[in-house]
Amino acid sequence: MRGKLSSREQPRTHTYTADSRTTYEAARRASEQMGYRIVRGGAAQGVLEAMSGVATSDTMNSSRQISLNAKLTSTLDGGTEVSLLFREILEGDSARRAGQATATALRDTPQYEVFFRTVQQVLDAPKKP
Repeated sequence: MRGKLSSREQPRTHTYTADSRTTYEAARRASEQMGYRIVRGGAAQGVLEAMSGVATSDTMNSSRQISLNAKLTSTLDGGTEVSLLFREILEGDSARRAGQATATALRDTPQYEVFFRTVQQVLDAPKKP
């Protein structure tokens, strides 16, 4: 049972040829372009954590939010590997049970590919003088 649960929490990885500081800045800009707000992290720590806005149900009694957790690690050839995990945070009845949300890893979402592609686009963009 534990093996099944931990496999759901496996991050997706992608390697870039840029150094970790440059890749971190590209990841930060990509997450902002995707509508996420940075809540923690830095290039020196190799961590980027961000949150989406809070979406509420039609009846305003439940909410949904997505968290983005990225870990950046330098590779031996001078590149950077990005390990990425999206989680969906749901609060079913915020009127009666405020603060009792559940977080579930998102496995089959296109957000992984969108994020990795957007990071690459930021890296490929011409630098402004």
